[in-house]
Amino acid sequence: MPDNRRASLRDIAADTGVSVATVSRVLNDHVNVAPRTRDLVLQAVERRKLHAESHTRTRTVYVRCPYVLTDYFGLIVSSIAETLKIHGLRLVLDAGESAQHSDALTDLPGQDDVDAAILILPPEDGDQLVALAGTGFPFVVVDPRTPPPPDIAAVSAAHFSGARAVADHLIGLGHRDIGVLAGPEEWLASDARLAGHRAALAQAGILLTEDRLRHFEPTTAEGRRAAGELLDTTPRPTAIVCFNDKVAVGTLQAARERGLRVPADLSIAGFDDIDLSQATDPPLTTVRQPLQEMGSIAVTHLMRVLEGHRPEALHIELATTLLVRESTAAVSR
Repeated sequence: MPDNRRASLRDIAADTGVSVATVSRVLNDHVNVAPRTRDLVLQAVERRKLHAESHTRTRTVYVRCPYVLTDYFGLIVSSIAETLKIHGLRLVLDAGESAQHSDALTDLPGQDDVDAAILILPPEDGDQLVALAGTGFPFVVVDPRTPPPPDIAAVSAAHFSGARAVADHLIGLGHRDIGVLAGPEEWLASDARLAGHRAALAQAGILLTEDRLRHFEPTTAEGRRAAGELLDTTPRPTAIVCFNDKVAVGTLQAARERGLRVPADLSIAGFDDIDLSQATDPPLTTVRQPLQEMGSIAVTHLMRVLEGHRPEALHIELATTLLVRESTAAVSR
């Protein structure tokens, strides 16, 4: 203990330019110290105290998910929260659609009580992410909406290979007339999944024509509408592959409204493997995204950045898994 105190006295003496003995007199409240010198020493003590506190306080990670925390986003956020707790980090969550309109990225570097951030499907463009990175503020993107800039750390699923696997599955069942209900244009996931579908179809000598393709917001209601358009064409497709499981549920609804049996008359496949996919009738063939792993690996990625290391890989793609259930079957015509 005495050694620590002497080291502290020497540190303060070095900070202020006065002797160790003078520092000792100030700390022991001796009267024979000039007021200006006393103030100088006490200010140095306070600065060192604040510095020590800043290094011992719990680090805080701002997690931004500007969407409703459904089973998809909820799984990612829950995994992030659990992993941050394991690492002894504090979570500040900004969620809900209202967060899409906040100027969060601009404000982050100036917040003294936030040490880093995890951004889930950020709506901002790449230039804004680059600008944030340029401030030195550490962050990781989960499920990026657009292709992440080269120096931005990002974690996502292997959308291309997952989509190719489900299209290969349908082709293997004999389907040649396959409709694709894609997500919004210029989304990374939409573009990669569509490319995966096209690659599988092209390998089988099948051309995906524009009349068999729809782009829209990936909701159940929009899926029902878009699927209805495809099913009202003549001839109708024998299978429909959907951007996500919610779109697939809408497609199931559209099929039933037209008296079609799934999978006898129409095969339907989704993407994500949220809980809903097993509660449908019939259960959905789908592609499982490793949502919880995406959250935990994002935290691990961020920990390395906070510790001053540069991650070995800035862009991580986690493997997807095709799950074959009862909504797909061999083509019947």
